Amino acid sequence: MAAVLVASWVANEGEEERIRALLAELRQHTLEEPGCLVYQPCRDRDDPRRFLIFEVYRDDDALQAHSESEHFRRLVLVEAVPLLAGRERTFYETID
Repeated sequence: MAAVLVASWVANEGEEERIRALLAELRQHTLEEPGCLVYQPCRDRDDPRRFLIFEVYRDDDALQAHSESEHFRRLVLVEAVPLLAGRERTFYETID
């Protein structure tokens, strides 16, 4: 079974474009990870402050490796999180 993560972010007012740019950069790096199968950030059509990130990894180890990567720590934990009004994560596994 693959590990799936669905994250939802709400940017602080005025930080929407910076969050969009950080997610675009994060996507490039994450798709290069050997265990990443899908990494797709999305933006709400009606509320530009809301983002959804759909992620699929080969297994839990690949998901863990992602969360420990330099690009995740730098782009998410250091740069993005301080710009967010809210952040939620839900973990799933595929049904094979």
